[in-house]
Amino acid sequence: MVRLLKLLIALLLLPTAALTFAETMRILLAVLGQLQAAVSFVAGAVVYGGIHYGYYNFSRPYVFAHEMTHALAALVCGCRIKDVSIGQDSGYVKMDDCNAFVVLAPYFVPAYTVAAAFVYIIADLFVDLTPYRQVFLFVIGFCTAFHLVQTFKTLFEAEQPDLKLAGGKVFSVVMIVLANLVVLALVLKALFPETVSLAAAGKNVLAGTVNIWRIIVNYIVEKAVNAA
Repeated sequence: MVRLLKLLIALLLLPTAALTFAETMRILLAVLGQLQAAVSFVAGAVVYGGIHYGYYNFSRPYVFAHEMTHALAALVCGCRIKDVSIGQDSGYVKMDDCNAFVVLAPYFVPAYTVAAAFVYIIADLFVDLTPYRQVFLFVIGFCTAFHLVQTFKTLFEAEQPDLKLAGGKVFSVVMIVLANLVVLALVLKALFPETVSLAAAGKNVLAGTVNIWRIIVNYIVEKAVNAA
């Protein structure tokens, strides 16, 4: 029954996910319109891709981030950590309880991106890091590409028990995609507060979702009335 409910939630959120994708891409294009920032961010992503596919796949750093994110999400939810194992290509976190957030957190929280942004923001309180902003954007591009490539690889190159545990593949994939888009928008807001308006994006997504479901419901009602 719970799995069926989660499937229904995933289907209901499909229009929201599509609209969130559109709004996040709009935000990204607005940010990348700032040429210098765009070059630094994209360069970081390209360099990561070149290293990942040409020299080193960063499997151990990803396993570390993945399992640590599981553990931190569990602690936030009040779960008790029993054991943590981190290997070259796999790992695990044993805990006394879990939920969908704990299970899916590593797939939408870009751990190294968040860590880099946190370090930059804190350091900037004590030292003016403006001259190094382009370096920071390069690092953010690198870390964001790391998260997206590794997440895609993890989800599609092997069967993931996490997806089943969270409530099924459909529910998990929809939630991962939606959450990644929201997190990306939040990161861009933190980096470019003057350029990014999350309030406007949120209103557009909400209004669009309501309109789509109004159209769908009206269509279903019309068909039902005609059939009667």
